[in-house]
Amino acid sequence: MASIVTAAAVSRNFGTYQDCAVREPVIITENGRPRTVLIAYEDYLRLSQLDRRVEAMPDLSETDLAAVEKSEMEPGLDHLNAELLTNKQAAD
Repeated sequence: MASIVTAAAVSRNFGTYQDCAVREPVIITENGRPRTVLIAYEDYLRLSQLDRRVEAMPDLSETDLAAVEKSEMEPGLDHLNAELLTNKQAAD
């Protein structure tokens, strides 16, 4: 679970919240609204690797679309299906 703190609190106690961010994200609010998140460097790297190139479906040929529909995930990569479902639900 993430900690939620004000920008003023982070400013006064940055070291404390920096240590906290290693364990869990720290949501920093300004005027009562979430504005930024302080996270561990390892989490940042993991999230930045999720950024993938996406092509619009109209740019794919019928052959390409059929190949995508027939494709199957390699054994041991089922966790990626869960990630895709989570991302799709978040977008809906």
